[in-house]
Amino acid sequence: MCPLEGQFFVLPDIYPIKPQISSSFPPFSISFFGQDYKWGFQIGEDEQRHQWFKLDLDPSHRRDTSQLARLFPDPKAAPPGYDMHPEKLSTDYFTAIRKHGEQILRCKLPSSALQSLPIEYIITVPAVWSDVAQAQTRLCAEQAGMGLGHALHIISEPEAAAVYALDVLDPHIIDIGDTFVLCDAGGGTVDLISYTVTALKPNLEINEATPGTGSLCGSAFLNRRFEKFLEDKLGKEPAAKRFEAVIKKQFRGIEGEEFKVPVHGLPDNTRLGLSRGKLTLNGDEVRKIFEPIVHEVNKLVMNQVRNTTQAVKKPKAIVMVGGFGQSAYLRDCIRSVVASSGIEVLQSPNGWTAVVRGALMKGLATNSPTFASVEISGRCARKHYGLRVQEEFINGVHEENRRYFDPFRGKDVIAIMNWFMKKAQIVQEDTPIRLFYRSLCLEAYGHPSEIAVTISVCSDRENFGAPMYPDSEGVARLVDVKANLSPIPLATFPKATGADGRSYFRVDFDIEITCYSAYTKFELIHDGKNYGPVAAEYV
Repeated sequence: MCPLEGQFFVLPDIYPIKPQISSSFPPFSISFFGQDYKWGFQIGEDEQRHQWFKLDLDPSHRRDTSQLARLFPDPKAAPPGYDMHPEKLSTDYFTAIRKHGEQILRCKLPSSALQSLPIEYIITVPAVWSDVAQAQTRLCAEQAGMGLGHALHIISEPEAAAVYALDVLDPHIIDIGDTFVLCDAGGGTVDLISYTVTALKPNLEINEATPGTGSLCGSAFLNRRFEKFLEDKLGKEPAAKRFEAVIKKQFRGIEGEEFKVPVHGLPDNTRLGLSRGKLTLNGDEVRKIFEPIVHEVNKLVMNQVRNTTQAVKKPKAIVMVGGFGQSAYLRDCIRSVVASSGIEVLQSPNGWTAVVRGALMKGLATNSPTFASVEISGRCARKHYGLRVQEEFINGVHEENRRYFDPFRGKDVIAIMNWFMKKAQIVQEDTPIRLFYRSLCLEAYGHPSEIAVTISVCSDRENFGAPMYPDSEGVARLVDVKANLSPIPLATFPKATGADGRSYFRVDFDIEITCYSAYTKFELIHDGKNYGPVAAEYV
């Protein structure tokens, strides 16, 4: 076994302080009192708190866009404050995690060893996280003191889960060409992503088969529905702990099931099912609590299976991970909706911690390749990505009203999109995409100071194909990539005389784009020299 180069902290939905104890509320929580705050399990059960604020980092997946979140709001949620933006809440939460981790290390390692020990953090995010949300997550973690550059890893949650779940899957049922749907059903989100096996040796190698999907329909909404059920039946009687710790996990939906919930202080009432301080729930009552959430998960699963079948082939199995993914009832419901297709539904061992385990495996493999057991050789682009470029106007090809005159060329030109990455295209992490770009600067203005390139995206939800023009419907500005040109010697910029008779510097360069699990790196290449990462300002 190779020696470890440093210490990894893996940060998905963190369960601090009491990692083996379940709770009636999500642990991604923070509560403020004055300038101080509590976080995670430090927060009392009845205290108001900010929670699931990480979801608000993604404008396209904010909590207010979820029908379940609107129908079943969190009764313990703190009212939004004027300064309680998701960026601040996330940064404070990450800071608390960092300090907690450092405190644990100080208890386990000599101070001399700790000072020289490089620490890297791995943060996992939902599969449907947008580029903007990925960048915001990284910025919050950096501001929380979790490091910069390669010391901070952002990995998609289902990808991390897949690394672990496929590694522990029975190798005898895996063949080259097999496709699996990974269903990561957690507390807040349910994410799905599909992989096709491309190699078995020396490591299991997989490609994304089709872009992932996901939604806010995790098990936290079961807790809220149960609290609403109790309120409607008994009034404000807290019994959520029993539901979280026992009923959610044990419910199977089989005939004759009953569950008893402690409700101390209430008189016996046979009509309500109250006897000796306990409320008896039958299977039908629990099923009604599960139904709307399970219905949303089933829709996600069937949509992912359909997309995977159309893009590649019918999946061989659906592998379930995450805390909610360990529910026997959810597993059986998914089995029933895919029964006619012959797709197996499997629950991964240690599925509750599959994301953390897989993220750690991936982090170790990054530093020491001998640790690699499952490799993601390619990922599916979720959108079209492109640049606005200028081309000579062609009658009959381009729209007449879009033409304009270019003084350098002395010709009519038109602005169109150059889509360098198409939706569903397989992108390799170890094969960066290079974009050639040319900018012209008047010599009279002196040394070219900066280049600025705007990268646009198109979701193309109806799969009509990438549009031609920058202002076409669905095309949106994603990120402005900027680079300082002052370190580049002026002599390296060739001169050219335009049709207008004026002298220009011709700035030719490449933007190198490397797509990782849940973030993108942009680097400037000029005259064969890599000038390193460039600033990327997401819109």
